[in-house]
Parts: sequence; structure tokens; C-alpha cells
Amino acid sequence: MSGVLYGVGLGPGDPELMTLRAHRLISGATVVAYPALAGAESFARSIAAGSFAPGVREIVMDVPMTTERGPAQAAYDVGAEEIAGALEAGEDVVCLCEGDPFFYGSFMYLFARLSGRFEVEVVPGVTSITACAARAGMPLAARNERVTVLPGPLPEEELRARIEGAESVVIMKVGRHLPKIRGVIESLGYGGQAVYVERASLPGEVVCPLAEAPEKAPYFSMILLTKGADPWL
Repeated sequence: MSGVLYGVGLGPGDPELMTLRAHRLISGATVVAYPALAGAESFARSIAAGSFAPGVREIVMDVPMTTERGPAQAAYDVGAEEIAGALEAGEDVVCLCEGDPFFYGSFMYLFARLSGRFEVEVVPGVTSITACAARAGMPLAARNERVTVLPGPLPEEELRARIEGAESVVIMKVGRHLPKIRGVIESLGYGGQAVYVERASLPGEVVCPLAEAPEKAPYFSMILLTKGADPWL
């Protein structure tokens, strides 16, 4: 009988923001899988490592961070087959995923490769959006308001059009796109209503008005914008 693959959301970074179910599954796992940037430590592992049982087997997927899809997809191909080997041997596998597995989560690539062959359960996690809103003290939506989520790499004109037509906006994957995003928001006259959040819930967290954001932003950064009122009141 094949094992079960669990895609477990870890939340935004603080281990205390893992769900009780995530902790239970991780602490009871004999096989744990997770992605890591090639040549670097795994952020997912750093969140969950305190819950690992002694002697747990670790499957590491070295995923290159490039704009080309091919190398990353090849890494998930290799990782999926190693996970499949454990599942075929009857072992359950807990796959760690930062944030939520199905919200810009890396686990969706393994789900696409393995869900047709094995039983898969997805355990949701606290998203970076809700973590950033909480740390900024910034409600994103009330009553019938809409929230628009945009990835930072979008072209400038598309960002402009989507922000213009939105009520509350969350811009993820800011990183090297910060100057472009800041320029668009300021040109639309919303600079005073936007908040920059970096490494939410982690040591080194930064929360400030967008105008005070650093010149360079890490990948784990986000911009929140509400048009209804000054978010700092």
C-alpha cells in the first residue's frame, strides 16, 4: 500500500504561526521533503526544523532561482521521483511549503506531478498576505470591498491599470521590482496610502510607509495599498 503525500503550509516564517496540524504531521514524519535554493539553506526547513523527529529522512529539492522555467521544473521532476520512491515503499511524506501550498506555493508543482498516482492531502497555512496585514495593523477589506493581488514582475502599464481599477491592493514578489512599483503607485497619487513590509514575522522585519522603504527589497517583501483611508490612522 502506498504512502500519503502531505503538502503542509508553514506560514510566513515564524514557527509559532504554523498550524497545530502542520506541527503534528511534521513531528510525526519519518520522511520530510522541502525545496531549497541551490547552494543555500532552505527557508522552509528553517521554519519547521524545531519540529523534526530524530532520525527523519530529508529529501532536498535544489531549485535554482532563475527567470527561466526549465531549470526549476527539472528540479521538481527529480524531487517528485524521489518522493514517489518513498511513497511506493509505503512511507508517508510530509512536504514543507512556505506560506500556503496552493497560494503561490512551491507544493503545487509536486501536486501536479504526483496527485494522479498517489493520495495527496493539502494542509493550508497562514499566508504572507494576512501576516503582512497583521504586522502593519492594516485591515485589507470590509463588507463588500475587493482585494486585488498582483505579482510585482507584471509590466508597468499592467500594474498601473490593475491598481487604478482596484480598491485594496496587495503586491507580492516585490524584490528588484520595487523602484518600478513605487513609481507607479506614486504617479497614481497613492504613495501616502501604501505600506511596505519586509520579512513579516521574522527577525529583521521592516514595516514602514512606502515612501520610507529601502532602495533594494528582498524577495520576501510586499506592498499593501488601501484607497479608502490613511492606513496609519
